[in-house]
Amino acid sequence: MSNHPGGFPGERDGLQPPRVGPGGRSLSNSSMAFSARNPSLAVSAAPGSFSSDLRSTMSSRAATPRPDGASIFGAELGEEDGKTASERILAVLSEKLNREMKIKEGSENLLEALNTKKAKQTKEQRSKVELELNSSNRKIGQLQSQIEELRRPKEPATPPRARMSTLFRNSPSRASPTHMATVAHHQSDEEDEEETESPTYALAEILQSLEAEGLQPDYYVERSNNLVELFKRHPTLKYDLAWSVFGLRVQTMLLSESKEVVAAGYRVARYAITDRSSLQTIRNLNTDYLVTLSLVKEGKASVEREQALKFIRAFLDVKNGVKEVSRAVVRTMVAVAEHSEDRLRSICIETLAEILIRDPTLLLSAGGVGPLTEVLGDGTYEASPSLVMAFLFLLDMPGTRVFLRAGHGLEVVFSAFTDSLASRGSAEKIKANARVIAAMMKTWTGLMALSMYDFRAIRSLVASLQFPESQVRDTVLELLFEILRIKPPSWSSSFLAGRRLTTYGRVANLQSESSAHATPSSGEETNRQPSLIEHYLALVLAVFLESGLLETLLQLLDHNPEPVLKRKATLLLSEILKMASWMLPSTHNAKIQMLPQLFASASNFSADTRFLAANTVYQIDSVSRTLQRSGAGPLPPVRHIDGVDARDAPRPAEAKSKTSSQIDEAQFRTLMLDSQVLSTANYAKWRWDVLQEISEGPLLNPKRLDEAIKATKFLKRVVGFYRPFKYRFADVKNTKPNQRYVRIGCTLIHTLLQTPEGVKYLVENKLLRQLAECLAQLDHMSGLTSISPLFSATRLAETLSGGYFAILGVLGSDPKGLLMLERWKMINMCYHIIELDKRADLIKTLLGNMDFSLDSHFRVMLSKALTASTKDIRIFATLLLRKYATTFSPPSTTGPGTWGTSTSEWAIRLLVTQLYDPDVEVCETAVKILEEACNATSCLEYVVKCRPALDHLGEIGAPLLLRFLSTSTGYHYLNDLDYIEQEMDDWFLGRNDTYVTLVEASMARAFQTSERARREHDDAWEREAQGAAPPHFYRELTRTTEGCRLLKEKGHFDEFVATIADYHMDDDDAETIVKVKGCLWAVGNVGSMDLGAPFLEESDVVQSIVQIAEQAEVMTLRGTAFFALGLISQSLHGLEILDEYEWDGATTRMGLSLGLCIPLHLGRLFSIKPWSAKAELAHEVSSSHGGPGPEAERDSVNARILELVVDLGNTVLTKKAVSDLMHIKAKRPPGFREPRLFRKVMLALDGHHYRLPVRRFVIDLFEKSVMRRLVLDEESDEELTEAAVGPGDESS
Repeated sequence: MSNHPGGFPGERDGLQPPRVGPGGRSLSNSSMAFSARNPSLAVSAAPGSFSSDLRSTMSSRAATPRPDGASIFGAELGEEDGKTASERILAVLSEKLNREMKIKEGSENLLEALNTKKAKQTKEQRSKVELELNSSNRKIGQLQSQIEELRRPKEPATPPRARMSTLFRNSPSRASPTHMATVAHHQSDEEDEEETESPTYALAEILQSLEAEGLQPDYYVERSNNLVELFKRHPTLKYDLAWSVFGLRVQTMLLSESKEVVAAGYRVARYAITDRSSLQTIRNLNTDYLVTLSLVKEGKASVEREQALKFIRAFLDVKNGVKEVSRAVVRTMVAVAEHSEDRLRSICIETLAEILIRDPTLLLSAGGVGPLTEVLGDGTYEASPSLVMAFLFLLDMPGTRVFLRAGHGLEVVFSAFTDSLASRGSAEKIKANARVIAAMMKTWTGLMALSMYDFRAIRSLVASLQFPESQVRDTVLELLFEILRIKPPSWSSSFLAGRRLTTYGRVANLQSESSAHATPSSGEETNRQPSLIEHYLALVLAVFLESGLLETLLQLLDHNPEPVLKRKATLLLSEILKMASWMLPSTHNAKIQMLPQLFASASNFSADTRFLAANTVYQIDSVSRTLQRSGAGPLPPVRHIDGVDARDAPRPAEAKSKTSSQIDEAQFRTLMLDSQVLSTANYAKWRWDVLQEISEGPLLNPKRLDEAIKATKFLKRVVGFYRPFKYRFADVKNTKPNQRYVRIGCTLIHTLLQTPEGVKYLVENKLLRQLAECLAQLDHMSGLTSISPLFSATRLAETLSGGYFAILGVLGSDPKGLLMLERWKMINMCYHIIELDKRADLIKTLLGNMDFSLDSHFRVMLSKALTASTKDIRIFATLLLRKYATTFSPPSTTGPGTWGTSTSEWAIRLLVTQLYDPDVEVCETAVKILEEACNATSCLEYVVKCRPALDHLGEIGAPLLLRFLSTSTGYHYLNDLDYIEQEMDDWFLGRNDTYVTLVEASMARAFQTSERARREHDDAWEREAQGAAPPHFYRELTRTTEGCRLLKEKGHFDEFVATIADYHMDDDDAETIVKVKGCLWAVGNVGSMDLGAPFLEESDVVQSIVQIAEQAEVMTLRGTAFFALGLISQSLHGLEILDEYEWDGATTRMGLSLGLCIPLHLGRLFSIKPWSAKAELAHEVSSSHGGPGPEAERDSVNARILELVVDLGNTVLTKKAVSDLMHIKAKRPPGFREPRLFRKVMLALDGHHYRLPVRRFVIDLFEKSVMRRLVLDEESDEELTEAAVGPGDESS
């Protein structure tokens, strides 16, 4: 949405008319007077315009003069004398660029329209348009380059005349120095004149010019654009409009025969909207009739219909403006939304969804709820996941859910899976409905709504897996993967394709690879924030298991469907068992893991299906073991007992590597032969998986390495492949599969650094010498240059040349490698590369591949990039520190390459320095990393020891200050700053309520699983933080005894308990509900700490929270109570209290709580009582606004017309009614010229449901003069006394 009233995304500025009218007559003189007053109006234009559509259809681009740069510089410079020469040229070029952009856009729109027609009929026209488009693109490029040249900062030593002559060297005419001096002399006078411009006078002038009648449409369009520009320059002007004059001008434009003029009228009226009173004034101009007339027009009047719809959407931007939207207009939008081929259908659906949220009574009375429900089910609306959110918003509160039928409406999306006729041959519909279901299942309200009636909707979805339709089964399985947030492992595609698990070369190494990228754990206590997403997923998993998912998947495997589906079902079942093993309490999990149905079938030796069941057991076991080895899927949080980390145990991959390094000579020769390196020099024929195995194992043995160097050409060929000047590795395309060459190269270099023989080989090899020469090509101080350097921007992006920096990173992680880099002066070259201004890509590649665990020159380079580089580089370098700041291991004496306290402290010191960066975004990044580092108590204490000043960061630094409360040292530090009591009062008085919005937004972002969302949140550490409960003041305060003492003295916890007890069943006041939610979060965070147990014991607040979770009528309030109980279950004392209320929590094998609790009986959590919908409301309102019946009309013909119009709403009588109306129309009765009858017909259209073509047919029956007489109140006295009220006035 734009920032302007009723604006659409991407709408263009200004309703710019063509400069040549019909017959080649120039229209520029008609606007000369106003344009001379303020020339900027011709350049800048208002948003919301449709320039390409508002051009006159008779205008010809060929007749429009397009002067070149010479005429611009010579002529335009002499017309205006208020700016310098360069500014004037820039303004003219910008105007030309705007014109070319509009021409280009119009050409693209015309091409799009021609593509819908037959190719043979439009071949010649399409070729002309394509030529015109190419010409525009070429001229746009030229103009942009000229504008960029003008805007580029000029060197002071270069004379202005010389710069201008360089830019316009092809221009035959130039401005003289005398003329330029005159321009400078009059500049101040021009500025004074602009400052004294009278907006009132300009408004009166434009309105007076609009009084003229009979002129070309372009004349009125240009004046309306000027008027909108005036409103934009002077926003307060529209508050002082004389509506008696202004309204008449708008009415006149809206009654024009030209669709461009009508569109301009709607646009002017839209920009004149201020508040609800202005909307009432505009409606008094009879705009409801005009909007209805515009919306029912055919597609040829697209620009008029678009502006009319924007005009109505502007009502929604005004406070309570929806109350001024008439029901007649809403019914018309409903008709457009039902018309599947209408190009405005999507925007009408979106507008109706907004009205559904703001005023559901209005939409229900207009019959719009049903069409929106149909849109959800038919799968043709692309934004259906967003549309369903409007329905979920109504379902949340008891007072609004009565507008929807219980158990209906939302369940229509399941018909694509459960209806055999609907699901056949409609793959797109099935996928679209699956997206809607996924969107609903990711919200608490959606889960509650679909779980009603004993999980009826979810059971139907699970049961659809038994439907013998491959498309349905495959979509449901994919849907379950998405809902449960199961990320398929890297080997899943090969497994689904039919390869055996034992043939995957990388599976055994996946655990070690993933652990290499994971953040190492410390052996101390961590302040891990609870994951709300994990808690929610545990409940969703329990709901699906309660709905029979496990039994259905086993039946799917027993019936032996297609092999791909069977493998996918096996993978899903294994993932579910893995999730259930740690997410669900033992009461829910114990029976699931046994798979009683499957094992009973496999052990039944008398049944024929025994072999199939046994094979299924084997497949599940094989996939489960592979998942365990690869570490794929969601993992439980690591728990540390007595300083022992489970991840420190020897890994199978490491054991295998150590074993394989001791192989004998014959086995080693066999491996080298198997790699094909000795057989061919073509690297494409080498077996790189064998090379990986050799690099990780046998080459670590000095004897085997010596054999590979001296006895064979194995190592010579492999290392030669990586030599830069052989251009083999350097010319490989940069694709994901080819990254294995980089990985194996790094492994090989790392292996060679482990033995003296390997170090000696690297020193003598040409690899490092050539690599140093390639780096010297980038060093401006080396004296070496190259026409096409190896590390050019193009080669870094398209080839694996950047992989050499990964190899440098391996060398920099070892002291022996650092000596090699210093020998070839590569350290100095890297220093100079960091200083390059125009190679941000190279600097990021260099820093991103370096290892800073050693105290080396690379740390100095990083410090330099953190402080003396551009903003992007500083942010990138700050993010690199996360790996080291969040790693805090005990000091070690095993060697200089070991990570220890010094590495973490070094990173933290740099991050604290980044808190004072002049750019806020850099500071925010540093705060986030420090906040994560504070999860470890030792890191937290060191951050506090650095005593960072965060006052200048405001809200950005607040989360980090909250973490300081976790320790006594931080508490006393903040207490000395008088921070704690002030922050405590802020949270108690308002921030506690704000936290509700913050945590709900955090969960919404965490459930964004689309590719676009992944790109927006591309940082892995930020994705990890999504779904975790944001830092809460009272949670951090309760970590220390000093904080608990202060909380007791203040009495805030007792206030929270009292609020929950008094208002926990309130379901009417939204503000009270937010207040209760805030108190629930506060109590839950206090109860999650072990020191918060006394607060829970002294009050019965847990009983109240359980009551809210099981009985509250507000669905989201139940969800908040559910998450609060999960927080309370994190402490051992809270888990014991919840056990008394039949809520069970998941624990580790050591009995530590994971903070995941669900009730023993799920039905109690989803016990929403069905409600009675206000379906009769639509009938009551329709009947009361249906208008006078035939008996109220004295004229028999008019009475017959009204009766036939009512019959048009009946599909059975429509055909006959149309025929009779056409017969009456042929007799030219006077009723079709009477505004009085038109009013009654509009009331009939307002009170009944009609399709869009029917509405258009009825309005077209009347003469066009009727609308003018009606809008301008040109009715006779007799008609006025008999006239009825306008359409939809009662609904306002």
